[in-house]
Amino acid sequence: MKRFMTGTATAALMALAGMAQAADLKMSHVRPQDTTIDKELRAFASDVETATEGDVTIRIFPASALGDYTTVQERVSVGAIDMATQPAGAGADRRMQISSFPYLANTWEDARGIYGPDGPVRNVMAELYQKQDITMLAAYPVYFGGISLNTEAVHPGDPSQKNGIKVRVPGIKSFQLTGEALGYIPSPIPFSEAFTSIQTGVVDGVIGSGAEGYYASFRDVTKTYIPANTHFEVWYMIISNASLADLDDADQEALRAAAAEFEAKRWTVAEEDQGKWEAKLAEELGAEVVELSDEQLAAMAEKSAARCGPLCSRMWAQNGVRAFLTRSANKPRFRAGRRRCAAPFS
Repeated sequence: MKRFMTGTATAALMALAGMAQAADLKMSHVRPQDTTIDKELRAFASDVETATEGDVTIRIFPASALGDYTTVQERVSVGAIDMATQPAGAGADRRMQISSFPYLANTWEDARGIYGPDGPVRNVMAELYQKQDITMLAAYPVYFGGISLNTEAVHPGDPSQKNGIKVRVPGIKSFQLTGEALGYIPSPIPFSEAFTSIQTGVVDGVIGSGAEGYYASFRDVTKTYIPANTHFEVWYMIISNASLADLDDADQEALRAAAAEFEAKRWTVAEEDQGKWEAKLAEELGAEVVELSDEQLAAMAEKSAARCGPLCSRMWAQNGVRAFLTRSANKPRFRAGRRRCAAPFS
């Protein structure tokens, strides 16, 4: 009888130990359910559960259900939320603005070299996240940004002209300066208030997103889309250091491997995905997608560089990024026929 009880107790303790090792993680993201990122993250969660033999499960919370991305980043930092895939919030560290500086990348190939594995901006962002007790697991390339208007465009490719159109921009200085450089009147408005601001006529458009973002969140107020390549939008998959430390070594390795595969897949489809969303704006919503010439894009990049360059130099006089930006200054500022322009910040 004692042997039976001892054996039963041992089995129970082993079962409890197994249960203690299991992790149920919460993952936040900013897009609605069933959007591209939502589907990709659910596939990622399934891959992680399989790779860890059920030790790690990830529940996906779309549409900023756990809070806006700046709040979520703060909560990940203190371990109140486990994971997120979202833009970097510069509220905790304004140097994180480097991730979305205008016209930093030229082509998709350039973007991968800058933001992909071992890219200079990618490495600096990982360091800045670590200072907040957050580990970056992957980068998620989204699109080259553009301008959405609820009205007709005015001088869309001529940054030397003031167009008198007031647009919402994120509360990030580089976006405000870009808006001014391109002839708009920028108005910093929180994302949660942007749609209503357009509906009520407070502003007539948005800078800070791209075709996919405007289709997802501003489709009813987008009459014109200008693919101005204002910035390269990249999100980051992040995890709280505390949540990561709670996993054993094997599960950590499996999670990192799944994240690397998640990112690698995304780089192979992101450019094509951007084209699909631009086509949807035109074909499904009837929005006018403005065609810009190589010369117009180059002029916009040059003007933005002149306006934003001093800010970049002040913020990045250290940490090795200045050297990268200086090297960028020596590259051709525009490559004819490739619809992507680079305006360096020296």
